[in-house]
Amino acid sequence: MATPFPGEFAFIEWVRQGQAASPAVAVGVGDDCAVLPASPSATLVTTDMLMEGSCFRLAEAGPYRVGRKAMAVNVSDIAAMAGTPKAAFVSLGLPRSMSFEVVKELHRGLQAVAAEFGIAIAGGDTNTWDGPLTVSVTLIGAVHPRGPVLRSGAKVGDWIFVTGPLGGSILGHHLDFIPRVAVARWLHETVNLNAMIDVSDGLAKDLHRIMEASGVGAELDSAMIPMTDAAARLSNEDGMSALDHALGDGEDFELVFTVSAEDGRLLSKMKSPDGVTCHRIGQIVENGFWLIDDKIRTALRPVGYEHRFTS
Repeated sequence: MATPFPGEFAFIEWVRQGQAASPAVAVGVGDDCAVLPASPSATLVTTDMLMEGSCFRLAEAGPYRVGRKAMAVNVSDIAAMAGTPKAAFVSLGLPRSMSFEVVKELHRGLQAVAAEFGIAIAGGDTNTWDGPLTVSVTLIGAVHPRGPVLRSGAKVGDWIFVTGPLGGSILGHHLDFIPRVAVARWLHETVNLNAMIDVSDGLAKDLHRIMEASGVGAELDSAMIPMTDAAARLSNEDGMSALDHALGDGEDFELVFTVSAEDGRLLSKMKSPDGVTCHRIGQIVENGFWLIDDKIRTALRPVGYEHRFTS
């Protein structure tokens, strides 16, 4: 028989007792505010909210994978700026009917990613309500000594790269991906990164954000875009091509970045220390958004996911 949720204070105490000390947090769970030591560098701050029915289905994914995803999507944002994640604040909207076992498993998923990347869970909030599960994480990170990598630095002539294959994330990758923190830092120390973003809403949509921020265009070569086996599997089921899935599915959480052609040639001969291969997929041009497919150049729309209202 499932144990009823004992209330927020018992849950907070359970979390507090399981927390290890961290140099990133001077005072953590248990006071009105967390206290973070002063940092000599600038600070990165990101937040993401996951809602049942939109970002996950609890009955299918299970609470551990949901917790894991909630932390990992924020870590991926820190990676997109080549930073280092440090401290997290987790707010939960829990269904009143949820058992304590499920809540603890959710937290274990959050903590698993936090431990993997040296993140201290420093606080947050817990509420119960009659709605579905909602998980919001705010993550604090440290800026790399070379500074943050923004979306706004792409230059005409830059080569466009992606850190891994794309498409079909709904078949499981969107829950189990590994944020590219290590490869982002390695890239920032190896070449001059002009612009970077993580693929959360789709390659076409997220690359278009770099284009808008940088005031440039882009040209992709369909033959160069790496695609997952999952994208091919979905294409056999829904009639969309694997390329369509790679361009628009989203939640791949790979990094898309631009570098000079000189640095691009260097990267083409290298692998990151953790074995990640960076794939060249196109180049930055003066204007327009283009796809070259079998030597035919056509306009490309910034397809991808976007939260919308019904009225």
